[in-house]
Parts: sequence; C-alpha cells; structure tokens
Amino acid sequence: MTLEVLVCTIDNGIHNIKNLLLAPIDGISYLISWQHSESKSQYNIPQELLRSDVRVVHLEGRGLSRNRNNAIRHAEGDICLIADDDCTYKPEYFFNIIETFLKDTAVDLATFRMKFSYEGKKYPDYSFNLIKFAKGYFTTSFEIAFRRTSIQSKLWFNELFGLGAPVMQSGEENIFIHDAVKSGLNCKYYPIVIVEHDHPTTPSTRVASSGVIMAEGAYIYIAYPYTFIPRLILKAHRLNKKNGLGLLHNLNHLIKGIIYYLKNS
Repeated sequence: MTLEVLVCTIDNGIHNIKNLLLAPIDGISYLISWQHSESKSQYNIPQELLRSDVRVVHLEGRGLSRNRNNAIRHAEGDICLIADDDCTYKPEYFFNIIETFLKDTAVDLATFRMKFSYEGKKYPDYSFNLIKFAKGYFTTSFEIAFRRTSIQSKLWFNELFGLGAPVMQSGEENIFIHDAVKSGLNCKYYPIVIVEHDHPTTPSTRVASSGVIMAEGAYIYIAYPYTFIPRLILKAHRLNKKNGLGLLHNLNHLIKGIIYYLKNS
C-alpha cells in the first residue's frame, strides 16, 4: 500500500516544501499542487524538490479548495493525505496512517490528530464514526486521509469555501466530511497523531472575519437543514463570546452566509 502526501502551496510557498519533505521512504511520495496567483510563462521548481518521490503540478488563480481539488485530480497513491506547506512530519506518522487503513479495510476516509505547540483544540481519546461528530470536535484539512479510489472523480472540496474563496474563507473541510458521509462513504476519526503544526488555523485566528462567520452559517444550514435556526442563534451567542461583535452582528453574518450559499450553489 502506498501513501501520497498531497501538499497545497501558492506562489513563494513552494520554497517551504523542503522543510516538509522527509528522506525518501519506500512507498511514500509527495504531490505538490503549486498554485500561481499571477500568470507567468515559466515557473522554476526549487532544486530540493527535484526528487523521484516528488511530483509538482500547477494551477492558475486563487482558492485553497480549488488547489486541494487539483491535487486530488492528479493523485496516484493508494492512500492520500491532505497537507499544507507548513506541516511537519515524522516517518512514524505516515506508517500510522497506512497501518490504520490496512487494519480497517472498510474505512474510506479517516481523520486524525495533529500535534501543536500552541493552545489548540481538544480531541476525543476514542475512535468514532463521523456520521455524528463527538461534542466539540471539528476537523482540520491536514488531518484528513482517504483511499484514492473512494474519493477521486467522486467527491471534491466545495470551492465556495476556504481560504482564497471569493467570500467564505473557511469551512471547506467540514463540508468535505459532510459530503463524504452523505454520499455513503465510511468515515471515521482515530485518536492518532499524524502531523505537527506550529500555529493556529484560520477559523481560530479570524473569529471576527465576516468571511469566516458567513462560512459558519452556511455550514450549519448544510449540515442541519431541519434545526439550523436554533443552531444559528446558539452559534451567534458563542461567537460573541469570542469576537465581542454582538449577537445580532454575528447572527446577521451567519444568515448572509446561508443566502450567499443558496444563491451560488
């Protein structure tokens, strides 16, 4: 069984990739989806990436979800791991992922844990099916791995969501998991560390951003279509504790996210 690490980067972020790569390991490869915000006639791939276990594919424009989809489109490994250019790995992390999929032959998509050097999120210490998230749990994109044949050409990141999207600047991983479960895929969480990350992710650092709040509203509507109204009110209250912008301000932007999603989906 092979594992391919799908690394998304944009512009000068390509120079960070050398810090992510490990010494060559049999069965482990890297696919770099290099996004270019400005069109150029030629791009010079850094010397450190000219290895037999590394492939680089290109994508013009912006949008992290577009970049993730480009990586999925070009993936070749049996198991694929979503990655960012600022992630750090150890060989045992990759082996843990492969072992998980070898042991649980029915699982299509798995989420794991990250190790961080800041005050980060809390994780359940038990495995569970992602049909229903454990209380307080949410996933991060680079904690997701999947069987390529279960996902490729069947499931994509929603390009209305995520960093660099026109309006809604987060939430793409939650939508991706929701769509995977809804399509009938077997999706599970495992309390196993598979990546290191040394700074907070977008939703936790931009709680006052209208794009992040709108994405929260759209996700609530998508995930809970029959109970989204009371959930919006509760979310607005919880957001106010974090960003201090007021319940009505947060509720207004949560609703705007739903309206934007309905108009553009």
